[in-house]
Amino acid sequence: MQVNLFDLATKQSQWLSVRQSAIAGNIANVNTPGFHALEVEPFDKVLDGTRVAIKATQVSHLSGDAGPEPVSIRERADGPAVLPSKNNVVLENELMDAGEVRRAFELNAGIVKAFNRMTMLVSKG
Repeated sequence: MQVNLFDLATKQSQWLSVRQSAIAGNIANVNTPGFHALEVEPFDKVLDGTRVAIKATQVSHLSGDAGPEPVSIRERADGPAVLPSKNNVVLENELMDAGEVRRAFELNAGIVKAFNRMTMLVSKG
């Protein structure tokens, strides 16, 4: 049985992974002259492009597929003032973003674990 919660959690995990990579790249280039910080589009924008569809469990059922949507990475447009080195990465902001990603990963994993446990209890009964 296909459950949309697992699809949603998977999409969020993929989005968080891309966001974490962008943040890590920003931190790695904090002292690189001319580097412009990268950011990913917000998760709600990723979901806007995702169509939730009914999945067919039998051939005679309606079918639909909500395929994975790519995550857009772009230069940070609304970032802080550019430094004399023409770099706009602020380490403190990147570290706060990294903490936010960690908390979101933990929440996502906790929800999936609880839902999985609930599903297993229902299937045993």
